[in-house]
Amino acid sequence: MEESLWAYRTTYRTPMQANPYSLVYRVEAVLPLEHQIPSLRLAIQEELEALDDKRLEAQQRLECYQVCLSRSFNKRVCLRSFQVGDQVLVARRPIITSRRSGGIFSTKWDGPFVVHEVYSSDTYKIVYSDGLWTCPNNGKFMKRYYP
Repeated sequence: MEESLWAYRTTYRTPMQANPYSLVYRVEAVLPLEHQIPSLRLAIQEELEALDDKRLEAQQRLECYQVCLSRSFNKRVCLRSFQVGDQVLVARRPIITSRRSGGIFSTKWDGPFVVHEVYSSDTYKIVYSDGLWTCPNNGKFMKRYYP
């Protein structure tokens, strides 16, 4: 009786273009004989299951690595905040300077400037010391000037 049910459930049906087992369980049935005699399909299925485990382990290792990397990076980050009236230097843009303009001995900073207004999200309006306006600057491109 069991063998006949197994045969019925695993036999390909032309009208459905599938067998009943695969429609119910969404996978092809593994025949009992394939457990006793190693088959290519069973080996591939086991490799895929092992690959899923490897992918999961790799994902977990990657997440741990990213957490460690961000901790290490955040230790060295210095949050800069400036008040109105502070003197600051602004990074020269583009940061990469040509060798003709002084080479490695040229300064990478312009200024000093004076902070005129403080906006939200680490943005500052700065002016030259003689009062000329400049465009707003991000705080990450600025550093405090000590005369």
